[in-house]
Amino acid sequence: MLAVPLQSCIRFWSAMEPNPAPQEQDQEPEHIPAQRAPEHSEAALDDRELQILEFESRWWKHAGSKEQAIRDTFGVSSTRYYQLLNTLLDNPAALEHDPVLVGRLRRLRSTRARTRRR
Repeated sequence: MLAVPLQSCIRFWSAMEPNPAPQEQDQEPEHIPAQRAPEHSEAALDDRELQILEFESRWWKHAGSKEQAIRDTFGVSSTRYYQLLNTLLDNPAALEHDPVLVGRLRRLRSTRARTRRR
C-alpha cells in the first residue's frame, strides 16, 4: 500500500475543482422578461367577424335550420362558415368581445374533437 501525505491529496483535489471568478458569485443572473403579444382590441374584429359572433349567440333547435340560415345570411357554405368560425375562436379579440360565448364555443369544439379521436 502506498502512503501519500494528506496535504498532497488536499492540494491535488483543490486544484481539480473549478473556482468561479469572484464577480460571478456576487452577481445575480439578469432577468429578461418575455415579450408579450400585442394587445388586441375589439376594433381588431371586422364586420363579418362581429356578425358571426352575433349569429352564434342565437340558439338553434335544429341543425338544418342553422345550415340554411348560414347560407342565407353569409352566402357561404356551412363548411366555409365553420372554418371562419374556428379561426375566429382562436382570435384574442373575439374572446375580448364576448368571453362567455367564445368560451362556450371553444368548449364545444374541444368536446367534439375529443369525441372524434375516440
